[in-house]
Amino acid sequence: MRDQAEILFTDEQAQLMDIAEAFSASKSPIDAVRQQIEAEGAIEADLWREMAALGWLGIAIPEEYGGSGLGLGEVVSIVEPMGRNLFASPLVSTTLAAQAILLAGDAAQKSHWLPLLAGGTVAALALTEAHGDWDLANLTCTAEGKGDAIVLSGGKTFVTDAAMADVLLVTMALDGAPALVLLETASLPAGAMRREVVIDETRRSYAVDLSGIVVPMANLLPQDRALGCLKSLHLTACLLYAAEMCGGTAGVINVTLEYLLTRRQFDHFIGAYQALKHPMVDALVGLEQARSHLYHAATIFDAADTAGGEAAVRMAKAQAADAFAFASDRAIQFHGAFGFTYECDAQLYRRRALWCEQQHGDGAHHRKHLAGLLLD
Repeated sequence: MRDQAEILFTDEQAQLMDIAEAFSASKSPIDAVRQQIEAEGAIEADLWREMAALGWLGIAIPEEYGGSGLGLGEVVSIVEPMGRNLFASPLVSTTLAAQAILLAGDAAQKSHWLPLLAGGTVAALALTEAHGDWDLANLTCTAEGKGDAIVLSGGKTFVTDAAMADVLLVTMALDGAPALVLLETASLPAGAMRREVVIDETRRSYAVDLSGIVVPMANLLPQDRALGCLKSLHLTACLLYAAEMCGGTAGVINVTLEYLLTRRQFDHFIGAYQALKHPMVDALVGLEQARSHLYHAATIFDAADTAGGEAAVRMAKAQAADAFAFASDRAIQFHGAFGFTYECDAQLYRRRALWCEQQHGDGAHHRKHLAGLLLD
C-alpha cells in the first residue's frame, strides 16, 4: 500500500496530460462548445473514433483485454484537461463501465466486453433513479428471472449519452439484492428514451424506461460481487468528476483573467483593483488545494477499499466542487451585468460546476461520510 501522504505524478501522466490538453484545446474551443450545444449529440462520431485511436478508452483496461494496462491515475490526467476545455464525451461513463466489468464481471464477460470498450464501443451508466439518492444500492428498479433471461421493471434518469451508447450498465434489485446487468441499447423499443433538460447543456441526458425489457442472463454480472462493485464504482466516479472539476476551475480562471486584463474602467484595467485581485488569488489557491487532493487520491486509489483511500477520494470530490463553484461564481460576478447573460462564457463553466457537483454526491454529502472515516 502506498504512503497515505504521497502524491505521485508519473512521466506517463505528464505525457497524457500534454496530449489531452492539445487535443481538447484544438477540438473544443469555446465557439465549438457553443455550436455543439445545438447539435444532436455531445460529440461527433469521428471525434470519438479519434479518441479511441489515441488509446484513451483502454488506458485502465489490462493489456490482455486490448487496453494499455495503466491505471485510473492516467485517466485522471486526460479528464482534467478535457474539463478545462468543456470537452463533452462518454469517456468517463465508458471508463466506469469497463471498471465495473473488471471488478464484477466473469471471465467470459471480461473477454467479450472489455476489448469492445477499449476499441470504441460507447457505454452509458443507468444508475440514478427518480428518488435522487446518491446511495447506488437504493434501488426501485427491479428484475425478475425467467429461465435464461431476466425481465426489468422501472426506469432510470440522468443517463448521459444514452442515445449514442451501444450498451448501458444498469443497476436493479434482483431477489432483493443489488445487481448489475449489461443492456444492449439495440434491444430498447422506440420511445424508451426521453431527452431531459439539464443545467449543463453540453450534456445529453435521458430518462430510460426499462419496463418489460428482457436481457439475457449471460449479461448479468455475478451478483455476489455487485455490492462491492457499486461502492468502487461510486468512488471511481467521484475521482473522475473531481478531475473534471479541477480542469473546469482552471478553465474558468483563465476566462476571468483574460477579461480582467482586457476590460478597462476609470482608465485602468479592472484586474488592477484589489477587490478583484484578492478573490482571484483565492480561486487559484482553491484550485491548487483541489489538485493536490485529486492527485493524492489518484496515487492511492488502489487502496480505496480502505478508509484512507476512500477518505482521499471523498476529500478530492468535495474540495474540487468547492473550488469550481467559487471560481465560476466569481467569474460571473466579475463580468458585471454581461456575466448574467447567456452569451458570457462564464455561464457555461458555472453550469458545468453545478452538474458535476451533484453527480455522486455534493460536498456536504462527502463531508458527512468523512466524519466517520477520519474519526474511526
